[in-house]
Amino acid sequence: MKKKTLAFFDKLKSKFPDDKKALSSIDYLKSQIEDWEEEVEEQNSTNGELPLPKEIKSKNAYALFSDGACRGNPGPGAWGMVGQNAKGEVLFKGSGVETTTTNNRMEMMGAIEAMKYLLSEGVNTDSAEVYLYSDSKYVVDGLKSWMQGWKNRGWKKADKKTPENVDLWQELDRISSSFSNIQYLWVKGHAGHPQNELCDQLANEALDDSGF
Repeated sequence: MKKKTLAFFDKLKSKFPDDKKALSSIDYLKSQIEDWEEEVEEQNSTNGELPLPKEIKSKNAYALFSDGACRGNPGPGAWGMVGQNAKGEVLFKGSGVETTTTNNRMEMMGAIEAMKYLLSEGVNTDSAEVYLYSDSKYVVDGLKSWMQGWKNRGWKKADKKTPENVDLWQELDRISSSFSNIQYLWVKGHAGHPQNELCDQLANEALDDSGF
C-alpha cells in the first residue's frame, strides 16, 4: 500500500510541473506517507524451494537473509529481507523503498529490517542462534570487523573521519547487540542462492511497483 501510494504521488507531480502550490502539497503528503509502517508479509508454511543453510542445526536457530537494490547510485533504491526458523518455515518477508539512496544503504537497511522484525517476533534473544546472510561484503565486513573499531574511537575511522552511513552503522550496532549469539555470513550474489535471489526479487519488485 505504501509503495503504490508513493508511486501514485510521484506520477501525480508530473501533472503539475509549474504549480508550486500543488507540488508543495504533494511533497507534504509524501512526507507523511513515508512514516507509514513498511509492508511485511507473514508466512507460516514451509517453503521447499528455500532449503536451510548448513549452519542451521539447532532448534533455536534462525536464518535471516537480506539484499538491497538501487537504480542509480545514488538513486531510487529498495531492500528485501526474509526470515526462517529451524524448521525451514518462512516466518516473514518484506521490502521497502526510498526515493533517493545508495546501494550500500539499501544493503544495510535490509539487514536492519530483518533483525528488527525477528525481534518483533518475540524470540528469546539469550538462547537464539541467529545467522544473517548478505551478499554485501560492505555489510558483512562492517559488522564483523570494522564497526567495533569505529565505535571504540567514538564512531571515527583510523584517519579520524566519520564512517560513511554512520547513522545506519549505529542502528546496526544497536539492533545486533540485542542478540547474544549472532553471526554474519557472506553469500555470492546472483549465483543461484535461493534466499538471496528472493530478497533481490522482493527489492526489485518493490522498485517496479513504485514506478522506478
